[in-house]
Amino acid sequence: MGHFEKPKDFKGAAVKLVGYMSHYKFRLMGVLVCAAAGTVFNIVGPKILGNATSEIFEGFIRKVNGTGGIDFQSIERILLLLLCLYITSAVFSIFQGWVMTGVSNRITYRLRNDISRKINRIPFKYFESRTHGEVLSRVTNDIDTLGRSLNQSLTQLITSLTTIIGVFFMMLSISFTMTMVTLVLLPVSISLIGAIMKRSQKYFRAQQKHLGEMNGHVEEAYSGLSIIKAYNREEAFADQFRQINDKLYDSAWKSQFFSGMIMPIMQFVGNLGYVAVVLLGSYLTVRGAIRVGDIQAFMQYVRNFTHPIQQVAQVTNMLQSTAAASERVFEFLEEEEETTLLKSSPVPPQNLEGNISFNRVSFGYNTNEPVIHDFSARIKAGQRVAIVGPTGAGKTTMVKLLMRFYDVNGGSIEVDGHDLREFGRNDIRSIFGMVLQDTWLFNGTIMENIRYGRLDATDQEVIEAAKAAHAHHFITTLHDGYNMVLNEEVTNISQGQKQLLTIARAFLADKKVLILDEATSSVDTLTEVYVQRAMDNLMKDRTSFVIAHRLSTIRNAHLILYMEKGDIVEQGSHDELMAKGGAYARLYNSQFDRVS
Repeated sequence: MGHFEKPKDFKGAAVKLVGYMSHYKFRLMGVLVCAAAGTVFNIVGPKILGNATSEIFEGFIRKVNGTGGIDFQSIERILLLLLCLYITSAVFSIFQGWVMTGVSNRITYRLRNDISRKINRIPFKYFESRTHGEVLSRVTNDIDTLGRSLNQSLTQLITSLTTIIGVFFMMLSISFTMTMVTLVLLPVSISLIGAIMKRSQKYFRAQQKHLGEMNGHVEEAYSGLSIIKAYNREEAFADQFRQINDKLYDSAWKSQFFSGMIMPIMQFVGNLGYVAVVLLGSYLTVRGAIRVGDIQAFMQYVRNFTHPIQQVAQVTNMLQSTAAASERVFEFLEEEEETTLLKSSPVPPQNLEGNISFNRVSFGYNTNEPVIHDFSARIKAGQRVAIVGPTGAGKTTMVKLLMRFYDVNGGSIEVDGHDLREFGRNDIRSIFGMVLQDTWLFNGTIMENIRYGRLDATDQEVIEAAKAAHAHHFITTLHDGYNMVLNEEVTNISQGQKQLLTIARAFLADKKVLILDEATSSVDTLTEVYVQRAMDNLMKDRTSFVIAHRLSTIRNAHLILYMEKGDIVEQGSHDELMAKGGAYARLYNSQFDRVS
């Protein structure tokens, strides 16, 4: 027994899941037939075993009375028949388990593939409005829950229902009176279990809530362990952990206690049923209404009757969990996607030169809160454009608009005279190379991480790109060099080295338009000089957008755009803007003037 999340729309989730499962309808029909057949063969067993017991008892009586003895040949035939039935039942059960495991894993495999493809088509705003954990839980936890529940609940539901119906008729075939006595105890058992489950549900919900809080707290502390130590917050972290742990302990022991009461209560009610069956069965045997073996068979049926009822209740909760998980998965699969293409691309991306113009662009992540108000600029192919300004001015937002991570709310951005929205997103992004302030590297070799810029590049081309980015020297000093594996958190190289690798990746990509967002922010001053020279060579004859806070790195830009609050306040070359003595000049001088 555990906590099960309930779906908001059980029927809708079930319909979608059934539609997904329809690809395997013939296999599922085979599973249902095998589950029912295996159960039926298993149900008949106690009745036949009862006949063997009756034969032994009656033969013993005949021997005592001197009228005969025990017919061992008859008992042997009964036991061989029983063995065949149980073997047949086991074969059906094993086969249905094998098929159902394959079906459930194929369904989860397809769902993971669909989600993997879907992630690449969902717009950025979806991910920026949700936590990473929420998205990851749909790919991992929800699909795992769905797979486990399907594998267990479907066959268990068929087996339990078949058992209940079959056992009921077998009990009737032995004695109508004894069956009615057994049914009287059933509402008592159900009402007691229902009361306990209702009481324990709130504790299971609290347990899951506090468990999630603890996981989040530990994960957060682990990722920021150096900060915790630097500020001597170990004790504060431990106190907060103890508070969450206390709440988790309190809800966990209560939920486990109540759920643990179910089995003893079931056993108690079941024992009452056994006593009633024995007393009534003995009376009926004395009167000759039933045989001795029938009492034994009926007692087994009583046990087999109450257990599947409990299973049905549990499966019902599991189906709720399955529907809840599938609801979350299908909700993700039905999210709005990026419009990849509004109409045919007017120009193939290979023929674009890189002339870019911003025409009164306005944009806001929320339409009521604009970040870019009225942005206009003309950039010719091959020009180097620097975008500068205070934090929050909208510099990085311009990059996201260029890459069509978002579409403008007003105005337009044009490439070679064609609106970005006339191109497919893949087409327009194929002309851009990017180096962002936040480096992204994955768990793999250094060679693989650089080659991510162009997957068909040779090893020599990767090495040449690393040399151009001044990363070759430090790579060769590392253990295994280019074959060194970066760990999952990429903590086995420094932040500056990470940035050099991303710059090497951009060199290798060799795109027509470059976007460098604080590309040298984590590089030391000496290395920055070399990287700047290499980037100067890279940016020749290419349209380049450089976002930098170190204004010394953008003095040679053809055009400098100074932004404040989403607007271009000043634009021109470095010398022109310095001559004006405006906002750019003040910002530039503030980086080099000493405060007396």
